[in-house]
Amino acid sequence: MPEHRLTLLSCNIQAGSSTSRYRDYAIRAWSHVLPAGKRDNLDAIAQLVQPYDIVGLQESDPGSLRSGFMNQTHYLAERADFPYWSHQPNRTLGGIASSANALLSRLPPNEVLDYALPGRIPGRGVLLARYGDGEDGLTVAVAHLSLGARSRQAQIAFIAELLSDAPHAVLMGDFNCAPDAPEMQLLFRRTRLAPPSEVFPTFPSWAPRRALDHILASEPLIAEAPRTFPAARSDHLAVALDLKVPKRCLGAEA
Repeated sequence: MPEHRLTLLSCNIQAGSSTSRYRDYAIRAWSHVLPAGKRDNLDAIAQLVQPYDIVGLQESDPGSLRSGFMNQTHYLAERADFPYWSHQPNRTLGGIASSANALLSRLPPNEVLDYALPGRIPGRGVLLARYGDGEDGLTVAVAHLSLGARSRQAQIAFIAELLSDAPHAVLMGDFNCAPDAPEMQLLFRRTRLAPPSEVFPTFPSWAPRRALDHILASEPLIAEAPRTFPAARSDHLAVALDLKVPKRCLGAEA
């Protein structure tokens, strides 16, 4: 069967902020409300994502005081030469700070949809892109799940419903839990997504202990070479893998 190789990357970019130790959360608290110092980090992230075909971002500021009212997703798409980009603003704090899931793509998606996720505290979402046509198409979802297990369980059930009929699917993002967490089992039972072949700790980036960031692919797809590496000075490591996809999944544009 003819195959196409895609390179995928997922990263929580922390809105371009710098965190390299726990005390930075207090010492550099100003960076969560002011734009200073973020441009260099965004330029480094643009270099990081440039070689990839499809990139999922979390905590990309769509335009608030802390980003200098700049849409960070658009900035990264231009700097890294991605012809297609989309974002899903899902949390706004009075114009001071805002956060979005985002997609950068070198292939043209047929459609991009966004959904609000359930949870005790609103402001979480999943961004979903479809490539190719019909049942053979590829579905790529980008999500940022809640800190609380109960809210994550409801969110995972919602995502599982979205992806239950997708034979070729990828779910990437900041899950805020490990793949073997109890709430994750619902996802693996109700969709064709498979647990990752290797699990890497991604948080905190300066001394990774917790596996929070993942790229999951459905079993008909072949995931290879999973890896992690720093994303400028974000508090999360980026995760990446190569994916073998049947060419029919991507349509004529492949």
